[in-house]
Amino acid sequence: MLLSKKNFLCYILAFLLFDGLLHCHARHYYRFIVKEAPYTRLCSTKNILTVNGEFPGPTIRLYAGETITVDVYNKAKDNITIHWHGVKMPRYPWTDGPEYITQCPIQPGSKFTQKLILTTEEGTLWWHAHSEWSRATVYGAIIAYPKPGTSYPYPKPHAEVPIILGEWWKQDITAVYEGFLATGGDPNVSDAFTINGQPGDLYPCSKPDTIRLYVDHGKTYLLRMVNAALNDILFFGISGHQITVVGADGSYTKPLTRDFVVIGSGNTLDVLFHANQKPDKYYMAARAYSTAPLVPFDNTTTTAIVQYNGNYSSSSSPSLPYLPNYNDTNASFNFSASVRSLASEEYPVSVPLHVTTQIISTVSVNTFPCGFNETCLGTNGTRFSASMNNISFLLPSIDILQAYYGHLKGVFGGSFPKFPPFIFNFTAQYLPMILEIPKVGTEVYFLDYNSTVEFVLQGTNLVSGIDHPIHLHGYSFYVVGLGLGNFDPKKDPLQYNLIDPPFLNTVTVPKNGWAAIRFQANNPGVWFMHCHLERHLTWGMEMVFIVKDGHRPEDRLLPPPPDMPPC
Repeated sequence: MLLSKKNFLCYILAFLLFDGLLHCHARHYYRFIVKEAPYTRLCSTKNILTVNGEFPGPTIRLYAGETITVDVYNKAKDNITIHWHGVKMPRYPWTDGPEYITQCPIQPGSKFTQKLILTTEEGTLWWHAHSEWSRATVYGAIIAYPKPGTSYPYPKPHAEVPIILGEWWKQDITAVYEGFLATGGDPNVSDAFTINGQPGDLYPCSKPDTIRLYVDHGKTYLLRMVNAALNDILFFGISGHQITVVGADGSYTKPLTRDFVVIGSGNTLDVLFHANQKPDKYYMAARAYSTAPLVPFDNTTTTAIVQYNGNYSSSSSPSLPYLPNYNDTNASFNFSASVRSLASEEYPVSVPLHVTTQIISTVSVNTFPCGFNETCLGTNGTRFSASMNNISFLLPSIDILQAYYGHLKGVFGGSFPKFPPFIFNFTAQYLPMILEIPKVGTEVYFLDYNSTVEFVLQGTNLVSGIDHPIHLHGYSFYVVGLGLGNFDPKKDPLQYNLIDPPFLNTVTVPKNGWAAIRFQANNPGVWFMHCHLERHLTWGMEMVFIVKDGHRPEDRLLPPPPDMPPC
């Protein structure tokens, strides 16, 4: 499903009116009803978890700086939480959403009223479930429009269209989740990728429902892109056309024109598409970028059709766009390293130049020995795990925010390491198996209010090197450096971009490489940091920041809402 008729008309009218662009979303209250609904894909019908019976779910529209309320009703049979991905939620992590981090889940038959608080975010963000693997079908776009009286820092598009990339399993997603937990191996790969809920006409039984974008020759369209796929970074392009990135993760960027883009799991892109080619039908398409050797992945291609309006003789079948090979690390790295903040007078950057806290953390795939009388499907009969700084994170049974706010003991520890506990050649081709086994714990890292943080994320080749899209809740950050190989603390900082680095909430650490980010810890509360590949998150590749209160009342954590879900 692309858009309801009402929402589609709203999008079109918004751009015809432009100042009236903001009329259609002047809404401060939403109701999300989480429930099961039947959907047919790839010749099979199954019940999936939806919001308001829609897949993808409803789009939230609001102005930059606005606060809205969302009543979430759980009418499903399992627990649920909802996360507002990329929304900073200043001083109010209570409704940020990750289960057992900032809240206990909303139980079946219960309701939770969540605030969604925007500050400087402008552009495309998104929302999704943040409990087990329910985000496979529970997700939708958030559009943060410029404040009234202002406009985009690029030419006015004719219309805007959400392009939400996802994954589809014929099997029930709960069975996929529980099955891979039981075996300790990799999960079953998806059967299809999707564009706005549809796999496209390269898949069986999907041709009648393939998404079509009708365009007028000579006009420009704003594609609001979200990668909602559970376990994949994706290449995306439109055959015969170049596309221009003008925003990423709710922040404007310098225009970047390419034949294709790379979008990490969890990332969003604002992309201008110029309908300037011979009137015809063209494919837009996406497929996986996957670099772990011998690890199975969904190697299919999802498509939608860009169709020019008017009378013309059409070719028999659209052609596919050029997309790099599935394991082309250079193509992915070069695209990511080319994204720059707009850094204009109206949209300045504020990169922390004096760092008070430096943290270096490995991000690794690991293994545990198989248990007694178990049969495990990980490498060499082990059970897969994952870690940051050699700690595989264990979710508590009481959420960390409640424990921190209520001074509850024994829920978490404060000993997340500032540096890797073992120093070795992190990206060597062969590494001793003894290094693969991590510790298990629920450790957080405390930050003083207003401290300036540099966090270097170092990928490793333990078990298998692979890219890791790392997401930080409660903050956007400047990606001041990206590199391949081992981070060199003496040489690499000399090459940092401190002028116009991209301002993101999710950064992809390249395979056997590193990423350096900076942010100012001015948002008190409990904030989750984790890999956005769901299997790695499930295996333990995550940590938690607790940002302490400042001295002024306006620099302190706000009290919880009255209807926090019980543990």
